[in-house]
Amino acid sequence: MQHTKNSKSPPPILCLTGPTAAGKTGIALELACHHNYEIISVDSALVYKGLDIGSGKPDKQTLAEIPHHLVDIRDPAKPYSAAEFREDAIKAAEQILQAGKKPLLVGGTMLYYKVLRDGLARMPAANPEVRSQILDLANAQGWDAVHKRLQQVDPESAARIHPNDPQRLMRALEVYESSGKALTEHHRDENAQKNQLPDFMSNLVFIAVHPEQRSTLHTQIAERFQQMLEAGFIDEVKVLFERADLSYDLPAIRSVGYRQVWEYLDGQYDYQTMIDKGVAATRQLAKRQLTWLRSWPDLTRIEVEKEDESENIVKKCLKVHHQTSIK
Repeated sequence: MQHTKNSKSPPPILCLTGPTAAGKTGIALELACHHNYEIISVDSALVYKGLDIGSGKPDKQTLAEIPHHLVDIRDPAKPYSAAEFREDAIKAAEQILQAGKKPLLVGGTMLYYKVLRDGLARMPAANPEVRSQILDLANAQGWDAVHKRLQQVDPESAARIHPNDPQRLMRALEVYESSGKALTEHHRDENAQKNQLPDFMSNLVFIAVHPEQRSTLHTQIAERFQQMLEAGFIDEVKVLFERADLSYDLPAIRSVGYRQVWEYLDGQYDYQTMIDKGVAATRQLAKRQLTWLRSWPDLTRIEVEKEDESENIVKKCLKVHHQTSIK
């Protein structure tokens, strides 16, 4: 990351990440309660109203007592983009610093962190006419046909995007049809088109917390999914399912856990299959997050052996922040 330094280096801003179910929320709340941090959520599900239990969103009392930014800011019928996140996160960090507090970015949506750190390529704006044409093709011949079309014009994107991922397929093909230039080519131009972070936010310090053993994480994922069900997760999704303006194609509904319960309510499979698929999808999410983290530069890793070690982890986070501040 490049930025222009003032005579005084900007303060470090902690970015706490890690796989789902690793305990990030508890650590963040401890830092916010006792150490003058204010939380900026880096989670693509927490932005949506009504996605509470399945997203692991703090309860209403906690949200009232501890300021959270970028939580409950969008109706699930209206998709929220990584570009919007970048703009909103920068504004929130500036407000927090002006109030004399320390921003703490917390979450596991690694694409959001990448876009925040590296900026975005200048992509064509959404084109309703092109989108309508792509939807017509999908409705007539299925998303496989859309994927085959993408293979013809942008084979690299087609190799990366699964045929069952309509949102990304739609966008990749839309970019080509709107601009005559493949999404892959736009990304190649990204380095020349990066948006520079403002100086006050140019010293991002990344910390990842995760269990020492992958099996521990798998156990925590299964336990948390069961806890969500016991807390009323199915009833929560039922409210969304019954809304006429929501559909399976929306990013909010395709969030891990929500997608599986939605399909269960749609009669696609039974209760136990829904649980198995929900746990499996959450494990896959954790695997993707860990893959991101393996290649993340300048990352401090904190391995968690037990769930009750939050006090220890908080001390380690504070130590990293302090050491970065005095460099």
